[in-house]
Amino acid sequence: MRWAAAALAIAIGLASAFQAAAASRIKDIASLQSARQNQLIGYGLVIGLQGSGDSLRGSPFTEQSLRAMLENLGIATEGESARVNNVAAVIVTADLPPFASVGSRIDVSVSSLGDATSLRGGILVMTPLSAADGDIYAVSQGSVVVSGFTAEGDAQTLTSGVTTTGRVPGGAIIEREIPMRFSETGHLTFQLRNPDFSTAVSVADAINRHTGKRYGRMLASANDSTTVSVSRPKNVALPRFVAEIERLMVETDAPARVVVNERTGTIVMGHDVRISKVAVSHGTLTIRVNESPVISQPLPFSDGVTAVEPLTDITAMTEGGQVAIINGPNLQTLVAGLNSIGVRPDGIIAILQGIKSAGALQAELVLQ
Repeated sequence: MRWAAAALAIAIGLASAFQAAAASRIKDIASLQSARQNQLIGYGLVIGLQGSGDSLRGSPFTEQSLRAMLENLGIATEGESARVNNVAAVIVTADLPPFASVGSRIDVSVSSLGDATSLRGGILVMTPLSAADGDIYAVSQGSVVVSGFTAEGDAQTLTSGVTTTGRVPGGAIIEREIPMRFSETGHLTFQLRNPDFSTAVSVADAINRHTGKRYGRMLASANDSTTVSVSRPKNVALPRFVAEIERLMVETDAPARVVVNERTGTIVMGHDVRISKVAVSHGTLTIRVNESPVISQPLPFSDGVTAVEPLTDITAMTEGGQVAIINGPNLQTLVAGLNSIGVRPDGIIAILQGIKSAGALQAELVLQ
């Protein structure tokens, strides 16, 4: 229980430290609305697998794709039955970064589409990648890097990670640029990654202080909790102006929030989380059932039969149950109050949910 309390204190302490030093560059909390990524997708084949590819009977589309590829290469396969297990059909995805130029390379992700067991050691064959408009913007090809592995024997199989997905670093070459006239833009729109009215106003104020001193005009205004509009000054190169704005420091703000992941037992609290004075009692009831059947043998030379008599032992144990007074005017006091109960992270999660239901948690509770 002590390690659980210590882990909670470390996680909350880190969150407190980061919240206390909340001054950030604008480039770290916002992005240009016109400079956005675009998602690409394609369908292809991975070859060269060591018997871990798709079974052509279970994945008929793999055989169709293999025949189509061979016919495009001038190899006739009509009337032939393909019996290969070193080919896998995959979906290839990538993100096309903004201002990407023709000839530059991007990473791609490869995911198995059929019943292949592993993509380790495979090579992705030339695969065109298209966007939502249907046009091809990149072509990918290369060796697939898989982080997981599988070891199999006659009676046991060991698997670590995922072996049916992988990456091809720098595996796609951009063949077409997305039309964009960035240098001719008259107005810029910065979009906050974490929408907040206070942060949006702070960003606008920081930009206006800078432009007021340098250009003699206030050029920024907060539209809402997400976007901040900035007018472009005359006779100034737009890339240089954007670079000046991105380096400005801003005090960010965010609502009080507690994030709880019930699967992993992770708890993260923001610096502004408060708990009103409340009494908490937490106890765990454990019931253990142990079956120990007794075999009864008949006497010698008798007509009796062997019988099994059930024997059940039930034990109930209660852990915890102490009552603690929790009052969190600051984060340190809150952590000390939760640690004083001495429960595991799953117990603290249940306590936080109960405090929220009682109306004593002055923060948003996010369950993942």
